Amino acid sequence: MDIKSMTLEELKTAVAEEGEKPFRAAQLYDWMHRKLAEDYGQMTNLPAAFRKKLMEKYPLTALKQVDMQQSGIDGTRKFLFALSDGNLVESVWMKYRHGNSVCISSQVGCKMGCRFCASTLDGWERNLLPSEMLDQIYSITRATGERVSNVVVMGTGEPLDNYDNLLRFIRLLTDENGLHISQRNVTVSTCGLVPQIRRLADEHLAITLALSLHAATDEKRRELMPVAFSWQLDELMEACAYYFEQTGRRMTFEYALVGGVNDTIEDAQKLTALAKPLSAHINLIPVNPIKERDYRQSGRSQIEAFKNKLEKNGINVTIRREMGRDIDGACGQLRRRHIPHISEERCGLTE
Repeated sequence: MDIKSMTLEELKTAVAEEGEKPFRAAQLYDWMHRKLAEDYGQMTNLPAAFRKKLMEKYPLTALKQVDMQQSGIDGTRKFLFALSDGNLVESVWMKYRHGNSVCISSQVGCKMGCRFCASTLDGWERNLLPSEMLDQIYSITRATGERVSNVVVMGTGEPLDNYDNLLRFIRLLTDENGLHISQRNVTVSTCGLVPQIRRLADEHLAITLALSLHAATDEKRRELMPVAFSWQLDELMEACAYYFEQTGRRMTFEYALVGGVNDTIEDAQKLTALAKPLSAHINLIPVNPIKERDYRQSGRSQIEAFKNKLEKNGINVTIRREMGRDIDGACGQLRRRHIPHISEERCGLTE
């Protein structure tokens, strides 16, 4: 098993099997998850012979930075990382007054096929391990020299399609022996996998669940999101109600405004009917145009009118601040730009 994906208890068992004393597990865990060591050589209080055994048996997950873009407007940084198999993933670091947020990917590529998203254009490769999700945060922490206070699992991939690894990632991220980020500061996005939403509700976590809704009718949602062919809105809203009931955590509905598609006052009225029974917060997203699609962003006056209608209906609503607009801001854009050119040699993965 991947050593950086192990819980402290699992690590104690693994260390005992190597004939080492139990306290070595705590030291090793501290090096990986608090001191953010990139290799065993940095773990200087572990015996050399033990480090050698670890190196041979448990390769340590450590992402390699391939590219980084920094916005000249707001300082947002977009990172491209290479995994050990040569695949590429994106992460974004955003600086706010309330602290630093990192948006991470949960899969290599995406199979959900949302029409306005660049992440899905090259298909799905594989799920990320818990350690590969964690190391996006660890690598960015090392690169910026600043603590991350909020984590958003809203990059490439559908997190609930990688359910078991996601859950282990959350437990490790929020563990008091690691970075100890509060569950309340973790947001997980989903395009609406109904069985997994119900399963997550039964975990009774304190995270925020964000539903990528993007349309208030089945017809329009199917036009934008193929997942809508699997579950109708009434099934999805029932799952959301169950999540709210089980966790007491108010959900966020993400709503990407696409010009001429889902941005009318009638759409706002129908969205109100979905959000109000759940006391859901609406996060309006001016859609990021991508060259491979012909969807366009709603105009500023249209966005404001949509927001005002929701507020008059008693809905709590915000317009997402557009971060990193002068760089490859949309999910999947930076990775996609590199795919035709990147090689294992450039990533430093060949011998």
